[in-house]
Amino acid sequence: MNTQSKAYLVGGGIGSLAAAAFMIRDGNLPGGNISILEAALVMGGSLDGAGDAAAGYSMRGGRMLTTDNYECTWDLYKSIPSLNHPGKSVFDETVEFNEKHKSNSMARLVDRRRAKVPVTSMGFSMQDRMELLKLSKVDEDTLAATSITDWFSPAFFETEFWYMWSTTFAFQPWHSAVEFKRYMLRFLLEFSRIETLAGVKRTIYNQYDSLVLPLQTWLEAQGVHFVMDCKVTGLDHKTADGELIVTGIHCLRQGKSEMVAVNDGDLVFLQNGSMTDASSLGSMTNAPAKLTKADSGGWTLWEKLAEGRPQFGNPAAFNSSIAQSWWESFTVTLKNPSFFDNMIQFSGNQPGTGGLVTFKDSNWLMSIVLAYQPHFPNQPAGVQVFWGYALFPDRVGNFVPKPMAECNGAEILRELCGHLRFDLETVASANCIPCRMPYITSMFMPRVRSDRPLPVPPGSRNLAFISQFVEIPDDVVFTVEYSVRAAQTAVYKLLGIHREIPPVTPHAKSLHTQFEALIKAFR
Repeated sequence: MNTQSKAYLVGGGIGSLAAAAFMIRDGNLPGGNISILEAALVMGGSLDGAGDAAAGYSMRGGRMLTTDNYECTWDLYKSIPSLNHPGKSVFDETVEFNEKHKSNSMARLVDRRRAKVPVTSMGFSMQDRMELLKLSKVDEDTLAATSITDWFSPAFFETEFWYMWSTTFAFQPWHSAVEFKRYMLRFLLEFSRIETLAGVKRTIYNQYDSLVLPLQTWLEAQGVHFVMDCKVTGLDHKTADGELIVTGIHCLRQGKSEMVAVNDGDLVFLQNGSMTDASSLGSMTNAPAKLTKADSGGWTLWEKLAEGRPQFGNPAAFNSSIAQSWWESFTVTLKNPSFFDNMIQFSGNQPGTGGLVTFKDSNWLMSIVLAYQPHFPNQPAGVQVFWGYALFPDRVGNFVPKPMAECNGAEILRELCGHLRFDLETVASANCIPCRMPYITSMFMPRVRSDRPLPVPPGSRNLAFISQFVEIPDDVVFTVEYSVRAAQTAVYKLLGIHREIPPVTPHAKSLHTQFEALIKAFR
């Protein structure tokens, strides 16, 4: 790799930030040669977290981590200094934090009687077990674009296992059977402890402050250019010797049209698609606006590149059915400890140790999680923040007579308190900010292998894709790890780096793990 080469990263998500770090650390590319072009005013993409006690905090989601997997993520963060503990890496501080605050959920499922469901059994019938075994033996080309419902009987979706697994990972019955199988294999280690979430690890703060900010700070110190308020609208390219070569980047920077020349030897990394594209926030008095890709244009570049180039994938497989790929989350800011006090008494868990609490009989299939406090570095004492989400926001609530999609923050809190049998006074001063995400599980949509391009597609000389919408064998989408692994794969390929990429740990091939899962399945 010529150290005079420049690299342009379109999109400021965790994948682009990771790619920049790998180019510097492992490719010896000077940070000053790297530019990250981001349409928003802040880096981090889907790993967001913002707000204050007065206006309310907001997070679109909270990715769960594990130190038993996430090989590329920890390979990266062992190199990134902590902002909270001088002399330690982000990996070090995360491990230490989780040693102090271990996950051991004592209220993973709650039923309509407000009773904690004792999960001594997965609830499987022999037919469920046989169907799971059959799915595990089928190859991905046979599974192709089938959905989970194509492989399981209706009773499977009423098991305790399904309520826990689907809400832990945000699966819906019509999602991809391939992705479901990959999750079963990748997280087989979690199968035997899914009711306690013992394998789940958390960051000290929300993931913007714990993962994005330290990485961005390190990249800034290396001289990387962060170009905010810069929306890339098109790529110029030519074909030479049968290869596509990007030659220019068109963008709107602070509202003005610009063109960046991409010279010989320069590289371009594109975030193709986004699971948080066209997301919108509501308030205590307003439901979130119902946006689509037409409101943001976040899929446009990939759609243009893929037209007539099957090796660049098929975006339509993922962004053509909002009805099957959307759900809503909400972030609640409290200035009164009574809600947290009541949850501690009810669940038996201190904040940061319980993980998800799912209301299995909720029409919305609502879950909440109380993180260790404070969840934001600027969070004052006496203020608490928690997050929740619902997989079926198009259904009418149990306590609020309309779909979640039409509810404001106050109505969502009323529905939540109804399930918990908490007095509304416990959330009297709360600020609940709902968030609608039309493409949040678009990467789970049924698809065939060719619908996702490789990180560096055949026939591409200087263009790579980094996102949840590239094809990486054996790994699972909807994880930080997938974006980081895609970044590492793309960078090593285009820069010719010979360092080994950490392989996916084959937990599913461990006899001990298989035995533990088998015992759990037959309880």
